[in-house]
Amino acid sequence: MDFFTDDHKLLRDTVREFAINEVAPIASEIDENERFPVETVKKMNDLGLMGIPFSPEYGGAGMDYVSYAIAVHELAKVCVSTSITLAAHISLGVGPIYYFGSEEQKKKYLPPLTSGGKLASFGLTEPNAGSDAAATRTTAVKDGDDYIINGSKSFITNAGFAETFVILASTGQKNGKNELTNFIVEKDTPGLIIGPPEKKMGWRGSDTRALTFENMRVKSDNILGSKGEGFKQFMKILDSGRISIAALSLGLAEGVYETSLKYANERKAFGKKIFEFQGISFKLADMATRIEAAKLLVYNAAKMRDEGKNIIKASAMAKLFASELAMWASGEAIQIHGGYGYLKDFPVERFYRDAKVCEIGEGTSEIQRMIIAREMLKEL
Repeated sequence: MDFFTDDHKLLRDTVREFAINEVAPIASEIDENERFPVETVKKMNDLGLMGIPFSPEYGGAGMDYVSYAIAVHELAKVCVSTSITLAAHISLGVGPIYYFGSEEQKKKYLPPLTSGGKLASFGLTEPNAGSDAAATRTTAVKDGDDYIINGSKSFITNAGFAETFVILASTGQKNGKNELTNFIVEKDTPGLIIGPPEKKMGWRGSDTRALTFENMRVKSDNILGSKGEGFKQFMKILDSGRISIAALSLGLAEGVYETSLKYANERKAFGKKIFEFQGISFKLADMATRIEAAKLLVYNAAKMRDEGKNIIKASAMAKLFASELAMWASGEAIQIHGGYGYLKDFPVERFYRDAKVCEIGEGTSEIQRMIIAREMLKEL
């Protein structure tokens, strides 16, 4: 199955060259120093990557979701932190405004985010509302023409460098359930407190922080869509976002595979290249096979989305398989490298740390299996 047009292949080659020449040389440094690469974000914006799947009417590149998956995939082959910065910006930050915002909101907020070099962020997860996002405790209480928001969010990607946030809050109870509403919030809004960078095992070049809201006043005009539509909105956003995490995981797996294949063909033991040992070559054969399977899952889900098809099961399958592949492949890469794989001098050590959160972010592996099982029953 060939998912790529000539335009897709041209984009792939362009992003691949950018990743090798601009991203790879600083990947270890930003990981070591836990430094957010502001300069790379600017370069990605200049290349047109920050608005890939959005209409030119709002400053985007007018490409499809397959194109977006390609960009995330290629960046992750050399630096997962850079890849997630782009993915979180597009899928979680800009996506809600683009798909659910009013025309006035789109014209105001999108151009700076899709082509102006500004970052966006999505405040969904809370200290006590992770997989159970419907249990959101952040509240938005009506006060005249405004809403007063109090609460907190955790694990928010791009939070320290974002200019625009989409924040999920409870606007009360409806039919005995938490009524959830999304709000667009600007960085300089009084009452918005952005916490310090989190100390993380992986994705150390990606910015992750907590947000706190203390009597933060937001205009009713900043409601995204309509009041009470927040749950439906973020479910749709996560369905698409899982494709991007799947593409990122695929890129990570391919990166460790390529690194390991090269190493196995150079490293010698007992008088021959270690690739010639069946124990090593079989590991690489398994990696290559599973990577090809993941490609089909990822790009099939992206193509289904472009065709307007139901992607709930396809995106969950792609995310589940690719994220678990990333974790497994990075572990095998460490084994192939032996003691050297445990040293920071070799990129597989960084990839190994980066891989684990792929099985957690935007829905854990357990949640993906729940989604897949639920969709299976619908097909009976």
